[in-house]
Amino acid sequence: MAGTDDLSHRLRDLIDNAGYRHNDRIPPERELCERLGTTRNQLRKALADLEAHGRIWRHVGRGTFVGARPVLNLQDITYLRDQIKPEQVVAVRFNIEPELSRLAASHASKSDCEQMKICAKKCQDAEDWRTYEAWDNNLHHAIARATRNQLYLYFFETLNSVRRSIVWGQPRETRGPVRNYSSFIEHDEIVSAISMGKGDVAADAMRRHLRSVYSRVLPDSIPEAN
Repeated sequence: MAGTDDLSHRLRDLIDNAGYRHNDRIPPERELCERLGTTRNQLRKALADLEAHGRIWRHVGRGTFVGARPVLNLQDITYLRDQIKPEQVVAVRFNIEPELSRLAASHASKSDCEQMKICAKKCQDAEDWRTYEAWDNNLHHAIARATRNQLYLYFFETLNSVRRSIVWGQPRETRGPVRNYSSFIEHDEIVSAISMGKGDVAADAMRRHLRSVYSRVLPDSIPEAN
């Protein structure tokens, strides 16, 4: 019988190669057991491992879904996903996430900052793009939580769920991020500024990070610099 790590890897590959979008439901446990040649008990350990890393979430009686657990109504997210254009997502990110970084610099606890550092390091250690994107998502969510503002957090989670539901079509020429991937130093600059309580610096660092990201994905959507 394969170990949990090996089974988690095979389960992750199965999900990744199936082309699911964020919050799509994956096959039931019985079918997964048959496809992976494993027992229900071993499968559940692998599912728990993937859930701990934000790759899936489970709801008793409803099934297992791709991505991190949402706090919002899935029907609302599906509706927004089908109505919103990628350019609109970019515009909202540029308006809200620098301000979240500024607020986080004023309100983040030591624990919040440590969590951000862990997420940034996990991004650098990621062996594939799916893992990188999961930890990148965790980092941005940790920044939003650190604002200590539930309304801002709700706005961010709505935005983030819609963003992750959209197929961006970004070309990937490598299995995962290269060692000098620009987002690594950008993440470190954001986290460092937040940890030092430098709100304006954190906001500027987040703005630069978003410009860097969307220069590769959707350059025409980037707003003009102030």
